Amino acid sequence: MKTVNRTLTLLPEQYAICNLSPETPVPAWALDHQASFCSVTRSPDELSIICPQAQTPVEIGASTGWRCLKLNGPIGLDEPGVLASMVTPLAEAGVSVFAVATYDTDYLLVQKLDTAIAALEKAACSVSLPWPLPCTEGRIISREVKEQKSAIRVGDLLIGDGGFVVMAGPCAVETREQLLSTADAAAAAGAKILRGGAYKPRTSPYDFQGLGEVGLKLLAEARARSGLKVITEVVDTEDTELVAEYADILQVGARNMQNFALLKKLGAAGKPVMLKRGLSATIKEFLLAAEYIVTHGNPDVILCERGIRTFETATRNTLDLAAVPLLNELSHLPVIVDPSHGTGKRSLIRPLAKAAVAVGADGLMTEVHPCPEEAWSDGPQSLRFSDFAALMRDIKPYIRLRRSELRTRNHGVHLRSLPAGAATHG
Repeated sequence: MKTVNRTLTLLPEQYAICNLSPETPVPAWALDHQASFCSVTRSPDELSIICPQAQTPVEIGASTGWRCLKLNGPIGLDEPGVLASMVTPLAEAGVSVFAVATYDTDYLLVQKLDTAIAALEKAACSVSLPWPLPCTEGRIISREVKEQKSAIRVGDLLIGDGGFVVMAGPCAVETREQLLSTADAAAAAGAKILRGGAYKPRTSPYDFQGLGEVGLKLLAEARARSGLKVITEVVDTEDTELVAEYADILQVGARNMQNFALLKKLGAAGKPVMLKRGLSATIKEFLLAAEYIVTHGNPDVILCERGIRTFETATRNTLDLAAVPLLNELSHLPVIVDPSHGTGKRSLIRPLAKAAVAVGADGLMTEVHPCPEEAWSDGPQSLRFSDFAALMRDIKPYIRLRRSELRTRNHGVHLRSLPAGAATHG
């Protein structure tokens, strides 16, 4: 068979594959005309739907995390061996493929994106990005490319869907008792995500560097016990796969915002990434760092404003709250605020948490510790359990007010309902 050099285009979304009973009417969520690709197939046995993962209801129980490669067409209906020329090398590389054919071309859904691209390139195919290289504040992640806000799915949780998600926990995982008690307190107060560092990049080489995989296992235990999702930092490219085995969200710390090798690696990690703004990074530099992750295959990026270094010495950093509405204006990615690192002062966290809701953040990250005076790192900026519970009570009316304003602005467009007693889904 004659070898043909074929080019495929990586579509920007992550996709879900859904299987419904054959008599089910085609749901409205399956037909998003802004999506790069969606497919609805009905047979006597099933209703099969492929659509962007972010718009798929949690209760569907879909297979998620698929990336879509579109074969650049049109391809003639009488051209033999087209699909086989791509599926065969993918199968040999151990990549599962869900193929969909249309009149003009083929779409390949894969999960091991980096492995898939390597196998296709080895078979004389190439994978291209349809977007030009970013020349402003970020091309793919900009509102020019996608006007609607992106909602990042983390299991049964959405970040960026109009609610307000709180991440809480210690700066560093220290002991089992410390972490489990913190997870229990965070969950009881209404947090949805547990933060905690297993790998800690520290300014001084003599400071505590983290427990490593032992810390990751403790985080997994805390998740199983509390029901909280887990976010933890990836410090090095060599640790990416290990951390991804345990974490629900991979965090890039401020010192690694422009670690381009790490950003590229996280593009193929298959997990949502929260990118913290660098110590002295401009908004443009921040967005272009996020662009590295997205252009390397991972659209599920969350931005985190955690303060920048200025001439001010009264606080650890200067929390740039103006960055939140600006990022929302420039980008469709969700934005989280971290007032703990933004100020370094326990007394300032509660008022700035309320301000974060008011300026349009999608969530909050704060440090919580059972005994901040004995914390192995960042004790002065860590909340006690009682302080964190008070913070969660403080922000409730602000969340309700913002939700009401969003409803008015959208003229009745439905936002996710707030479960009774929950403080983090405004």
